[in-house]
Amino acid sequence: MSSFVVSARKYRPESFDSVVGQEHITQTLVNEIRTDRLAQAFLFCGPRGVGKTTCARILAKEINKESVPEGYDYSFNIFELDAASHNSVDDIRALNEQVRIPPQTGNYKVYIIDEVHMLSSNAFNAFLKTLEEPPKYAIFILATTEKHKILPTILSRCQVFNFDRIQIPEIVTHLKSIANDENIEAEEEALHLIAEKADGAMRDALSIFDQMSSFGTEGKITYSEVINNLNILDYDYYFKITDSFLSGDISAVLVMYDEIQKKGFDGQIFLNGLANHFRDLLVAQNATSRQLLEKSQEIAGRYAKQGAAVSASFIVNSINLLGEADISYKTSRNHRLHVELCLIKLASLQHAIDVTKKKSLG
Repeated sequence: MSSFVVSARKYRPESFDSVVGQEHITQTLVNEIRTDRLAQAFLFCGPRGVGKTTCARILAKEINKESVPEGYDYSFNIFELDAASHNSVDDIRALNEQVRIPPQTGNYKVYIIDEVHMLSSNAFNAFLKTLEEPPKYAIFILATTEKHKILPTILSRCQVFNFDRIQIPEIVTHLKSIANDENIEAEEEALHLIAEKADGAMRDALSIFDQMSSFGTEGKITYSEVINNLNILDYDYYFKITDSFLSGDISAVLVMYDEIQKKGFDGQIFLNGLANHFRDLLVAQNATSRQLLEKSQEIAGRYAKQGAAVSASFIVNSINLLGEADISYKTSRNHRLHVELCLIKLASLQHAIDVTKKKSLG
């Protein structure tokens, strides 16, 4: 087998300039290094796959860059501890003993503790004194996805950086760059779907991208292949069923939902997807809010066109109906009938709105 390296590792950022979507953090860290105002304890918190550990490793290298030989591998300056599997008092005591030894090369020893919220209470307490009064050469970078589980006494001793979910356009731009480097032809709509599925995590997006690269034929990633492989419902269904709602065609709506069911899609997921579709229609109605529509140019155009054909009152009432159906979905005995009843109400909604208008005018 060839020595294939997954994209999440192959394209892991090596400098702050190449970190995607966290400029508010990388710029602050660069300024701290440049002005020699570096804290001795950091807490990097945020969702998975957004660059917390990557930024910790880059920071560890940057602060030692001027004091080590060219080509230095930093293995004697960077120590990583996975708190998910090393969360006992003994693990932290061993770390405390290691902190006492100054670096042999470079100015700093950097300790990166990943998933720090997994430490036991006793381990946190054992770590507290070292974190409060560390040697001048020791810097601690704690990373967590669950900031609320960190003891306040630990938080008060750290400089806290909150990592954001990476925006869909930023993920798409990065995936385009990688596709270009790998000589892969990728449709923009396909990359948008991958970015949406990743839910703000670049690592997840790169994993899906690799999966689609292997699934695709002749070095291509197409919209249809992404839909089929990731089991995503095509936007086209939402646009078509909304048109049927507006025309009051109950039969067409039920036939379309039957087709969706035969494709294996869960009823509740479909209700949530339809609610998101109406939310996007509402956003697309106004030029000011249209920037919140994180879709490809072609799909955004379709939303703008359908959004212009539907009233805001229809959209708001539809979202309310879908929300109620979603809440009561789990308790219903016949899930299919439950969803169909909601769809029938939606297909009758425009007529009800028109009748109400006539009465108010008459």
